[in-house]
Amino acid sequence: MTAGGSGTLTGDTASTPDQTALVRWQILRRHTEEGVPLTALAAHEGIGLRTLQRWHAAHKRDGIDGLTTANRGTTQRRSTPELVALIEGLALLKPRLPVATIARKANRVAANHDWPPLSYSTVRSITTGLDPGMRTLAQQGTAAYRDTYELAWRHRAERPNAIWQTDHTELDILVLDANLKPGRPWLTTIMDDYSRAICGYTIFLGAPSALNTALALRQGIWPKNGAGWPMCGIPDILYVDHGSDFTSNHLTQTAKDLHFEITYSTVARPQGRGKIERFFGTVNTELLAELPGHLTRGYTPPAPVLTLKELDAAIGRFIIEDYHQRKHPEIKATPHQAWVGDGWLPRLPATMDELNLLLLTVAKPRIVHRDGVHFQGLRYVSPLLAAYVREPVVVRYDPRDITEIRVFHKNQFICKAVDPDHETSTLTLKDIQAARSARRELRGQINQRIAVVARHLPDLASAKPAPAPVPDDQPTQRPKLRTYLEDDL
Repeated sequence: MTAGGSGTLTGDTASTPDQTALVRWQILRRHTEEGVPLTALAAHEGIGLRTLQRWHAAHKRDGIDGLTTANRGTTQRRSTPELVALIEGLALLKPRLPVATIARKANRVAANHDWPPLSYSTVRSITTGLDPGMRTLAQQGTAAYRDTYELAWRHRAERPNAIWQTDHTELDILVLDANLKPGRPWLTTIMDDYSRAICGYTIFLGAPSALNTALALRQGIWPKNGAGWPMCGIPDILYVDHGSDFTSNHLTQTAKDLHFEITYSTVARPQGRGKIERFFGTVNTELLAELPGHLTRGYTPPAPVLTLKELDAAIGRFIIEDYHQRKHPEIKATPHQAWVGDGWLPRLPATMDELNLLLLTVAKPRIVHRDGVHFQGLRYVSPLLAAYVREPVVVRYDPRDITEIRVFHKNQFICKAVDPDHETSTLTLKDIQAARSARRELRGQINQRIAVVARHLPDLASAKPAPAPVPDDQPTQRPKLRTYLEDDL
């Protein structure tokens, strides 16, 4: 019995179709031999009309062989293998080519080699049949393939303080800076991997730096006041990314002195930092959304109300009273319970002065004068400095309160020196920066007014006042004030 086209139902076993092709042919016979419309046939057999149309087209083109499972509706399997490989190669090029472009280029090559041309649908079938992972790897790179197809290992430390994570995020809120101008703050956080507890944090304006990381670490390591926040101690491992503040020599030396290891996450692999990033999301969506000045995408930025100090206090309360007391869905306990456990003793530095190596920035060597040590335009005094007049020293300071500095001589701690003019108050490095900024702004206003005088009274404006006399014990030219990397001046 002839089936039409090139296929026949004969005893030739080499051309005998598979069982699927025979079933499909029996259905199509009612259309080809009995004249039943395909629409009626589709309704009767419960098969989609487009499926029957595809079977019919394949049968007309290739006979019953076109109805087999392996050759379903296309000719690419019977095409020249070299041409199929060419199409697959074109489909893997970067940037991705449209199917029409691939078909046009492939058929141009086929014509040069006298190969049968391929239709658009055939080329499309070949390209869509490629392994999606292969296409991702070829066109998006190793990182995209790894993040999409490779298994992620969710590791958890075996005990508290075994692994700490640290990272920064820019918060979705505006606050008032020292000049009462709006600014968007950053949050640096230290998280214990085992308990998900927040061991330390710091809030600041400006770009993240090694100093901000050191501030958060000092708070995390040293015991906090009150029983509500027991997390403290030196971690065994500090897990960080490859930011410049985390790869600084300062942090490396701190790790060496306090005997903990720094482990860096794989470049372009965010999976290992997901725990701390989820905490950042919790702060932004649960706490900041309830505070004035919260930033919402698509809306006009609100006027800031809170100061940086007020936001710091709000985040501290949220961590202690809310986040640490709620049951974590992964560890099945609250961070507070998981960290405390059955009770244990964390490893701590011997003294606060030793820990301050994490925080205090080494300034340029200073000379002890008869009236004390001059630093950042302030004068620091201590009776113990009398024995070191005209001796070189090194100044270490806490930028959050520079009313007091620590003075070292030949790597040995001498004393704490205070600024007598601000001894009873707290003066930060940002306060000094704000004062200098205000002075520069005032100088600009003066220059604007002098310019008006110059336009209308040039003779008067050109007359310069005589310079003030210089005392004999002072140099005639004062050196320019030098600043340091962490001062951000």
